[in-house]
Amino acid sequence: MASGKPKKKNPRLASGRKRVRQDVKINAANTSLRSKYRTAVKNVEKAVVAGDKTKAAELFAKMQAVVDTVADKGIFHKNKAARDKSRLATKVKALALAA
Repeated sequence: MASGKPKKKNPRLASGRKRVRQDVKINAANTSLRSKYRTAVKNVEKAVVAGDKTKAAELFAKMQAVVDTVADKGIFHKNKAARDKSRLATKVKALALAA
């Protein structure tokens, strides 16, 4: 009975072993940043749905910094980051105008 993933072999060359160690570190960092990005976007969306103008504007400002950082590092494409910022900016602005 085979499991889902085939077992990976350890690299023989020292450079290959080092690459594997680096990949584990980089993967952990990227996963953390990806999570931070999604959480920041989700928090702004929650504030907009709740109708809290000040909190939404405050979280949006923080979210922009996170999104730009993640896009600069290449975790998400810069166009996706710009698209997310644009959509959320529209929602925050509509919330402010509704009052």
